[in-house]
Amino acid sequence: QVQLVESGGGLVQAGGSLRLSCAASGNIFTINAMGWYRQAPGKQRELVAAITSGGSTNYADSVKGRFTISRDNAKNTVYLQMNSLKPEDTAVYYCNLTITIATMWGRREYLYWGQGTQVTVSS
Repeated sequence: QVQLVESGGGLVQAGGSLRLSCAASGNIFTINAMGWYRQAPGKQRELVAAITSGGSTNYADSVKGRFTISRDNAKNTVYLQMNSLKPEDTAVYYCNLTITIATMWGRREYLYWGQGTQVTVSS
């Protein structure tokens, strides 16, 4: 079993900063891609940022230059540093990890989602 625990959301004024964390634990062999998605009320879930096992990153155009994704492989954790926050960044943020686990049948790769953390940016 693998568990993801998100933290770091909250209420912040426009222009402020927040740092989200997502820590994975359990029967983990290796963590491959890591990413952050968000879903605002009435909207579809969208990719915010992603980072590969090699450290390559990509960002949604709306957050480029303001958000930074990073990972700590020793801690099985992915971070999202969010600066210059805007009211339109308000959403529930979800981490998304592609994890290889060891099973009695061999290694298997699965996609896991965090429980979500609310980010609210006031104007």
